[in-house]
Amino acid sequence: MALLELQSVSKNFGGLRAVDEVSFQVEPGEIFGLIGPNGSGKTTIFNLINHFYPVSGGRVIFNGQDITGLKTHQICQRGIGRTFQVVKPLKRMSVIDNIIASAFLRHRSMGAARRAAEESMEFCALTHYAKQLARSLPIASRKRLEIARALATQPKLLLLDETAAGLNPSELDEAIELIKQIRESGITVIIVEHIMKVIMTISDRIHAINHGQTIAEGSPGEVARDPKVIEAYLGEETHAQSRGN
Repeated sequence: MALLELQSVSKNFGGLRAVDEVSFQVEPGEIFGLIGPNGSGKTTIFNLINHFYPVSGGRVIFNGQDITGLKTHQICQRGIGRTFQVVKPLKRMSVIDNIIASAFLRHRSMGAARRAAEESMEFCALTHYAKQLARSLPIASRKRLEIARALATQPKLLLLDETAAGLNPSELDEAIELIKQIRESGITVIIVEHIMKVIMTISDRIHAINHGQTIAEGSPGEVARDPKVIEAYLGEETHAQSRGN
């Protein structure tokens, strides 16, 4: 059984249809990539999955249950965590306190929340930043803090929205390894990413959209060779490189 299933999900903003009957399934243990050009609807799909926006049509099924009408915090309690494209930690709080705040979704006592936060912080290699204010972190560490906060909610499914944006090459490699480790820990991942090195390296399958509609789905190699994807997103140069590999 699929862990997550979108069934003809649509979203209208006034007269604009931002997402147009998109359907896909994500299997347990997968890293599932979601790609498309700017404005294609990728982040909107994330916002529909966790009900940041209500859907205009279709259904979202998680772990065999219809979660379409649930509130955002209820969906998080069911086991869907996410990061955001624009990272916004609680800037006046320390790194550990940021993560503790998220851990309270699962834990009622400060002691239990702190222990969970410390585990998440260590997993994301942030322990040496524990007492530092979140606003003072460099971009790569702020991205990791965003992931640590999401992991502290103990998700079954993690939605990663442009986790690699703004990172240098060595930081990209570290981000790729972290995402692999998240999957190895038993968490299924859906990733939105513009950096092809990331999405093509770690994804088991990729779903491509353009103008809010599905244009392709398959393995990274299959999607990279798809003419509709080349035209909409990857470009001829990337296509030529993929053929040479």
